Amino acid sequence: MGRRTILGLFIICLLSNACQKMQIPLSTSYDDYPVYDGDDLGLQYSTNKSVFKVWSPIANQMRLLIYQDGEGGQPIDIYKMAPSKEGVWSYQVDADLVGKYYAFQARVGKTWKQEVVDPYAKAVGVNGDRGQVLDFSSTNPSGWEIDSKPRLRHKTDAIIYELHVRDISMHESSGIQAKGKFLGLVEKGSKSPAGLSTGIDHIKELGVTHVHLLPSYDFKSLDERKPEENKYNWGYDPKNFNVPEGSYSSDPYDAAVRIREFKTMVQRFHERGIGVILDVVYNHTGDTENSNFNQLVPGYYYRQNTDGGFSNASACGNETASDRPMMRKFMIESIAHWMQEYHLDGFRFDLMGIHDVETMNAISEAAHAIDPNVILYGEGWTAGDSPLPLEKRATKANTPQLKKVAAFSDDIRDGLKGHVFTHDAAGFASGKTGLKESVKFGVVASTFHPQLDYEAVNYSDQAWAPNPTQTVTYVSCHDNHTLWDRLVNSRSDVDEETRKKMHRLALASVLTSQGISFLHAGSEMRRTKYGVENSFESPDAINSINWNWKEEHNDVFEYVKGLIQLRKSHPAFRMDKASQIRESLTFLPTDSDQVVAYEMGPYANGDDWTTIIVVLNGSPDNQVIPISPKKYVQVVDGTRVNQKGLYQFSSNTVLVPPYSAAVLYGEVVTATR
Repeated sequence: MGRRTILGLFIICLLSNACQKMQIPLSTSYDDYPVYDGDDLGLQYSTNKSVFKVWSPIANQMRLLIYQDGEGGQPIDIYKMAPSKEGVWSYQVDADLVGKYYAFQARVGKTWKQEVVDPYAKAVGVNGDRGQVLDFSSTNPSGWEIDSKPRLRHKTDAIIYELHVRDISMHESSGIQAKGKFLGLVEKGSKSPAGLSTGIDHIKELGVTHVHLLPSYDFKSLDERKPEENKYNWGYDPKNFNVPEGSYSSDPYDAAVRIREFKTMVQRFHERGIGVILDVVYNHTGDTENSNFNQLVPGYYYRQNTDGGFSNASACGNETASDRPMMRKFMIESIAHWMQEYHLDGFRFDLMGIHDVETMNAISEAAHAIDPNVILYGEGWTAGDSPLPLEKRATKANTPQLKKVAAFSDDIRDGLKGHVFTHDAAGFASGKTGLKESVKFGVVASTFHPQLDYEAVNYSDQAWAPNPTQTVTYVSCHDNHTLWDRLVNSRSDVDEETRKKMHRLALASVLTSQGISFLHAGSEMRRTKYGVENSFESPDAINSINWNWKEEHNDVFEYVKGLIQLRKSHPAFRMDKASQIRESLTFLPTDSDQVVAYEMGPYANGDDWTTIIVVLNGSPDNQVIPISPKKYVQVVDGTRVNQKGLYQFSSNTVLVPPYSAAVLYGEVVTATR
């Protein structure tokens, strides 16, 4: 730091008349802000004292305000906080404050900033404007101490079901009483009008291993005071990262209620053998200038453009600076809090490409130290350009640098259904040519395979996943059109029955491919959002799952359920090493550009079936595929799944109808080709 800089700061200090109170930063560069290495930021509560600590090296004063209520009213106490080492301000109240509310206010230069909750707040009042003092042990549901997480042998054993808390229960056909709430999601015994299971019973019946909850922390867009407005949002506008969303609880005014009900939800999923993954959005905040981050340490937690304005790789007005030490520290400690306090089983990182590789690896190391079974994955891209250099971004292309963190494969997604932003684009499953290599790339979970022509893959000219454990294989999610709506848009020229075949083929392709399987909730019932592409703030009438679909499209449900059972029963579909895939999976020659066929064996990944053949026919014609002559049992066709066998035959070919999948196993080892 140069002498002129020190002198300038000294003059500013004198002019502000706050010299003895100011924590003078080492320089005006964020890179030189002090880093606090303690693990006690926020509130540390006990019955005889509460210790408050907040990091703000740029502030020259900080005060703590105590309130009786979570909103309104005047503070009952105001305390002048004391500066301590590494930019931290602290104050200890020697009393039992349980149930009281609090906020912080920083003075930066001559300006008092707004009252805010600190980023580390773990309990808040209504709408998250004030923190609440809680004894967290009082929020544990009965039996919480013996809550048992489901365990998988490998990450590729996971079959993830992505859902929004409200979508499962809001429709009148759900039979669920606690509509739109955490507890409604796990309400037992609910039935559709046809008497079919709904809610958590349906999820268990389907057979998935994990639910992925769209953002369920405290977000900005909904007014928790007005449940009668019944507004909807996906929640990608974070306000308080470490607190459950109040609108999904039965009482948003008392923080203990939302915390207890979230824990109860997790506990009930675990009782059914289902893990819980939380969608986390650390890449931006719902507010920029007025966010908790910015009111306490202006600018620090965000990246800036060369002109000094907020950069915007999130396309939401800002992007956080994960590469700055205190933002990295916050993310790591936030993930640890969710795992330790709420027993979560994994995390999905929104726009993970905004985060730097070093931070994602530090998160992975900390998370795996808590639970080696944790599942971490994210979107390996950004929504816009970022000042963070390309080589440092946690993007799909940089997956080889990531440790035990997976990325979504948009290659197979768009290979199967068509380019995501071209609404009438068809894909392999809906009859488009030229996408065979993209689907093959998805079959091997983005790993290197000598039989692939990488120049013909839609988005990737080389393998980007070191192992299949780092690829999430999917065809649809909450974003963009549902799979069924895309098929309606792209293939309006064919009848509904043909689109239904395409729909089944797309899901069969996902569930027979390598990698971590991922399903959009309701796709097993041909879910529609009535043509709405991005329903992030559409009403429940668009977003909710109509449980009458389960009866109307029960054949689709039974088909997907059967594919899940097949995948779980046969480890050949769940190889965890790229070398296994190269050694055990061989693509078969086909005459059509619209057919992918491959053979796995012998006894791939310890499977008890000697040889398995999978054929995906995305063409409008019957396809006759040459196979090794032997006895076969077909277990999957275009409409049914039966592991005990649909057909038995001896042949050197298999006939696969249009827009359908076939899975069969042979009784003897295939000769070397």
